[in-house]
Amino acid sequence: MGGATVAKLIAQRVALGVLLLLAVSVLIFAGTQILPGDVAQSILGQAATPQALENLRRELGLNDPAYIRYFRWLFGILQGDLGTALSNKRDIATALSGRLANTLFLAACAAVVSVPLAILLGLLAVRYRNGIIDKAISGFALASTSLPEFFIGYLLILVFAVKLQWFPASSTVYDSMSFLQRLQAVVLPATALTLVVLAHMMRMTRAAVLNVMQSAYIETAELKGLSPLKIIRRHAFPNAIAPIINVVMLNLAFLVVGVVVVEVIFVYPGMGQYLVDHVSKRDVPVVQAVGLIFAAVYITLNMVADIAAILANPRLRHPK
Repeated sequence: MGGATVAKLIAQRVALGVLLLLAVSVLIFAGTQILPGDVAQSILGQAATPQALENLRRELGLNDPAYIRYFRWLFGILQGDLGTALSNKRDIATALSGRLANTLFLAACAAVVSVPLAILLGLLAVRYRNGIIDKAISGFALASTSLPEFFIGYLLILVFAVKLQWFPASSTVYDSMSFLQRLQAVVLPATALTLVVLAHMMRMTRAAVLNVMQSAYIETAELKGLSPLKIIRRHAFPNAIAPIINVVMLNLAFLVVGVVVVEVIFVYPGMGQYLVDHVSKRDVPVVQAVGLIFAAVYITLNMVADIAAILANPRLRHPK
C-alpha cells in the first residue's frame, strides 16, 4: 500500500512538472512575441527596402499566426531542433552545447563547496545555538544575503584580481584548458555564487534541525544522557533531511539559472553570457531556447526535490 501511494505521488509530481514546463513554454513564446521592434528590420537594418523586409518575414514565417509559429517551434524542440540564430545563422543547439557545459561546470564548482559548507555551518549553529558561534554564523548569513551578486562579484574582482592579483578578473575558458586551469579560471565566479546561496541553505538547515529538536524523542534522547552533538547527528539531522533536500535543490536550481549576472560580470562564456549577447541583438530564437532550457532545469530540480522529499517521508513509505 505504501509503495503504491509513493508511486502515485511521484507520477503526479512528474505530470505536474511536464504541464508546468509546457505552460512556461507558452509564456516564453508569448513574451518574445510582444517585444517591441521588428525582427526583420533588426536583421536587415534601417536601409532595408519594404520588399526585402517582406521577403524575410515570409522566409522566417513571421506572417503566420502566432499559434502556428508556437507549435512549429515546440515540435522542433521536441525533435531536438532549437532553431537557428538570426544574428549569425548558426545552429543554436551546437552553439549552446559548449556554453551549457561551461555553466554546469561553474554551478557544480559552487555546489561542491556551498552545499556541504552550508549544512556544516547550519549544524554548528544548532549545536551552539544562541552562543557566539551561532551569532557569528547568523551575522555572516545576514550580511551575505543582503549583498546582491553583482556587488559581491565586483568586490571579489577588486580584492583578488586588482589588489592582490591572485586570479584573473575575467574568467575565460576554452576547450584546450586542463581541469586545474579551468578551476583556477572559475574561482572568483564560483566564490560569488557560493556566497549568494550559502546563507540561505545554512539558515534553512538551522531552522529545520531546530524544528526537529523540539520533538519529544529528542527530549528522550537528552534524558538518556546522549551528547548534544550525537543527538543532532543521529536523531535531529536525519529527520530534518527532507526540508534540507528541498532547499538544497532550490539553490542548485538557482546556481544554474541564476548565473546570468555573475557570468556577465566575469565575462564567463556560459549560457547567461550567451543570452545577454543575443538579447541585445533581439535574436528571438536564441532567447526562446535559452529561456526554455533554464526553465527546464529549474522545474526538473524542483521536481527532484519534491520526489526526494516524498521518498524521505517515512509516513508515506510505511503508512499505518
